[in-house]
Amino acid sequence: MKSIVFAGGCFWGVEHYFKSVPGVRGTLVGYINGNYKFPTYEMVCTGITGHTEACKIEFDTNETNLFILLEHFFFIIDPTLLNRQGMDVGTQYRTGIYYYDEEDKDLVEEYIDIIKECYHDPIVVEVSSAKEFWEAEDYHQNYLENNPNGYCHIMPYKYKLLNKVDQNARSKI
Repeated sequence: MKSIVFAGGCFWGVEHYFKSVPGVRGTLVGYINGNYKFPTYEMVCTGITGHTEACKIEFDTNETNLFILLEHFFFIIDPTLLNRQGMDVGTQYRTGIYYYDEEDKDLVEEYIDIIKECYHDPIVVEVSSAKEFWEAEDYHQNYLENNPNGYCHIMPYKYKLLNKVDQNARSKI
């Protein structure tokens, strides 16, 4: 098992999407790489903590890999938007990839270097080691499952294409 943390705007949609990705064994939403201990949602929303809303993903390396997960992540975000996705605006909504293994950093940077030519604007996804990850409050966990009409910046058609994205990514390795 390995872990990676993705920040792609509001953490509700990122978690909901990745729960359905083959090989993902667990998700947990929370706050990462900020300046305060024990941040709350209200604190993070002010922007003063420096945290970003993120989703920690545990995956089985016998069933998937980081390349496939990166394909999914870049499918659901606009990597050229700074501090926002959809209607969510603020530093807590910045996009980021936070790794636990140095070898993952190299793969992430290589991946971004390859895909950057596909965009007119620069990719602004933060790539950094995962420092402290703070679990979000219980009501944020599995939010879209518990609140099916909740807001999500990820367009619904992307959930429907999840299996196609996965099959395409697997065919490249």
